[in-house]
Amino acid sequence: MLAAASTARTAFTKDGKDQTTAGQLSAAPSYCTVAHRVGKIVLAVSNTGVLAATIQAWADPVDCISGLFNPPLEYPKNSRVYYAYAVCFWIGAVVGRDTLVSTGADGWSSDGEEFSPDEPPWGDMVYRSLRFPENPSLYQGAVSEEDFIATYADTMPYVDQNSWQGELHRPLNIEVTQRSFAWSYAYAEDFILFDFEIKNIGQTTLENVYMGFYNDSDVGWEATPDYHTDDICGFRETFVSNYQNTCDFLDTVNLAWIADNDGDPVGGTYTDQSCPDVTAMRIVRTPGDKLDVSFNWWISNMTSDADFGPREREGTGRWAEDFRDFGTGGLGTPEGDRNKYYMLRNMEFDYDQIYTAAIQPTDELWMYPSQSEDVKNNLADGFDTRYLLSFGPFDIEPGDRLPISFAYIAGEDFHRDPQNAGNLPASPDQYYAGLDFSDLALNSTWASRVYDNPGVDTDDDGDFGEARECCFDEAETQCDSIWYKGDGVPDFKGASPPPAPYVWLEPEVGAVRVRFNGTRTETSQDVFSRMRDFEGYRIYIGRDDRESSFSLVASYDIEDFNKYVYNPDLLPEAGYELLETPFTLQQLQELYGTTFHPLDHPYSSPYTLPGFPDSIFYFEPQDFNASEFGVTTDIQKVYPDQPFPSSFDVDSVDASELTPEGYLKYFEYELIVGDLLPTVEWQISVTAFDFGSPESGLQSLESNPSTAAQAVYPLASAAQVAGEGLKVYVYPNPYRVDGDYRTDGYEGRLDSDRPDDRVRTVHFANLPPRCTISIYTLDGDLIRVLEHDRDPLDPESTHDQWNLITRNTQMVASGIYYWVVETEDGDAQIGKLVVIM
Repeated sequence: MLAAASTARTAFTKDGKDQTTAGQLSAAPSYCTVAHRVGKIVLAVSNTGVLAATIQAWADPVDCISGLFNPPLEYPKNSRVYYAYAVCFWIGAVVGRDTLVSTGADGWSSDGEEFSPDEPPWGDMVYRSLRFPENPSLYQGAVSEEDFIATYADTMPYVDQNSWQGELHRPLNIEVTQRSFAWSYAYAEDFILFDFEIKNIGQTTLENVYMGFYNDSDVGWEATPDYHTDDICGFRETFVSNYQNTCDFLDTVNLAWIADNDGDPVGGTYTDQSCPDVTAMRIVRTPGDKLDVSFNWWISNMTSDADFGPREREGTGRWAEDFRDFGTGGLGTPEGDRNKYYMLRNMEFDYDQIYTAAIQPTDELWMYPSQSEDVKNNLADGFDTRYLLSFGPFDIEPGDRLPISFAYIAGEDFHRDPQNAGNLPASPDQYYAGLDFSDLALNSTWASRVYDNPGVDTDDDGDFGEARECCFDEAETQCDSIWYKGDGVPDFKGASPPPAPYVWLEPEVGAVRVRFNGTRTETSQDVFSRMRDFEGYRIYIGRDDRESSFSLVASYDIEDFNKYVYNPDLLPEAGYELLETPFTLQQLQELYGTTFHPLDHPYSSPYTLPGFPDSIFYFEPQDFNASEFGVTTDIQKVYPDQPFPSSFDVDSVDASELTPEGYLKYFEYELIVGDLLPTVEWQISVTAFDFGSPESGLQSLESNPSTAAQAVYPLASAAQVAGEGLKVYVYPNPYRVDGDYRTDGYEGRLDSDRPDDRVRTVHFANLPPRCTISIYTLDGDLIRVLEHDRDPLDPESTHDQWNLITRNTQMVASGIYYWVVETEDGDAQIGKLVVIM
């Protein structure tokens, strides 16, 4: 736990140097940036109060847990389209006679980084996941598929002289525990939930506390010049919510959004270099039910005329306070603690940015933007915009903790018309009508439901939340209570697909054997419905791990059928509805006779229950019913004669029922994927899916193919290399700079913005799993060493690659090179490589 500032603590400079008095022990803070990447939205988080964490002086673009590159906020995943530059936690309070504010960063100076983690191991980021039940250290206490837990405080910063009027940071003495949760499921892949706990670790009551999140969301594809200069933002207080296709009502969401002004179309259309989507923040829990919420946006600019943000006229609005002069010459940037605190608590709901040029001198609420017409027009049609979403007040006594939860949400296809921005700044209403909030609204609703499940009494106190009476017929005789709000106790839980199976890839030249075991997949209960809802498997292959790159190779699903029941009173018109989970053929024949077959009764020929003319229904297969191994599906059982297991508990069955890896043989499957080009990398993924939930309106859920994908080259396996004594070889050899390798997709597939000389690749095949690759000139000069260290069962254990960069980070020249592959046992192979530049 972090201590209050009044006790002996360590202070640090930005580079981690000790700034304490002599004799105090210290270590550098356990700075860490990680990224949520399990869903469609990729968001970097840190343990310093900054999300989209790229701006801090210490920030490392490499994920401290996974080792992968951290984009700030990328949507969709692997698109290199960014939707944030910095999202920072701010908190301010009155302490005695002082007004103090602590910030993760302020986005426009280097002096606002006022939170820090403790030294290792106390300040280390914690990772947990529901995806690994076999690993107790990751699984126990996990809430989602990807949990990150950070703890930091404002009591031990590097003490910088603030550039604003010489202020030094004075801590509030707070400790923040930040938890963030992400999922890959279709209904939850577009948002990340955050749960903050604020603790007063000082000795003084914090009064009139206001919290907020400052968001500077530079939006654009990473290689688009100056993509941060044309963003727009706004606030939506309500959305029309439609729960289970019934009961339209206005849902209060208090949602702040930001987007590019036109989505950056290319050649008049949206491409993979465009940014037509939108991101937003929604507060889902605050420490009190009746707090004041504020939304402020502004432009930070060195020119005071363009440093602008909407301001209410003196004595008007909800606060009705005197006008505050920021002392900067502009109306936008709140420099210093007092100005930041004013912005946190001013109770303004700023007009949407696109209406800036429409504010008239006679407006009774808003100050007239006195800038020139050119500046106002630039502000209205997109600029380098940022916003602050804040709330309060409340008091925090010493030792008390207060919660706050919010969702970071993305929505697709916000922009649908590449020409819509032509309506700005003159016709903001027409422009606004051309924006599509529907996907953002849907994802926002799901974020709220996952945070607090409607109709679920989490703490067993008899409170199930709030419901609405919904009627399904015009006479209002068929009505039911539809839960739309939870009991106020966080659940952070939603329906999930079955866990993906365990997968092993066994390569051979031109093919890959995909072997997988579904012991946990087919026996696990859904944590939400408490049902075993497994429906089937799908096997995908792609040239990279982007979701859009995968193609379906094969699938298996249980033979079952959906029953659609006719309802003459269904609104808006009579029709059929799905009310129950799928039936097997055996179940249906037990109900309707041994000769009954559901495919004899499709929509065009419904079944009427004998003696009950009002009982009419038709049937459809659930998925494709590809259930005969080796017949209707290419997937086969590895142990086709293995009987159904005597128990699902692998510790209680006979050893003859278990695979060498310790899983149940009955659930072991395989597929040979052939006709693969062996010289390129493939991504293969095996997913599991369920049959959905008619009761809650959920479609079938499938584990994310990009999350479970494994990389493989269809080359000889380690066992084959060793067993047949295969020799190492290099390809392409010669490597020709005019070989059009990039054009043909052999290199640089995901690096379209990088120059050719930074994506060149030479491959080594038939390598021993553990070896050292040394590359020399003809004169014997060592130019590069590659350490190849893989598990023999790794599908890429016999392959490695070299980017033609020397150990001095220079591109190699044309010539002939020797390569030497040496194992730990001293065995060596030597060959030549020709490079033609």
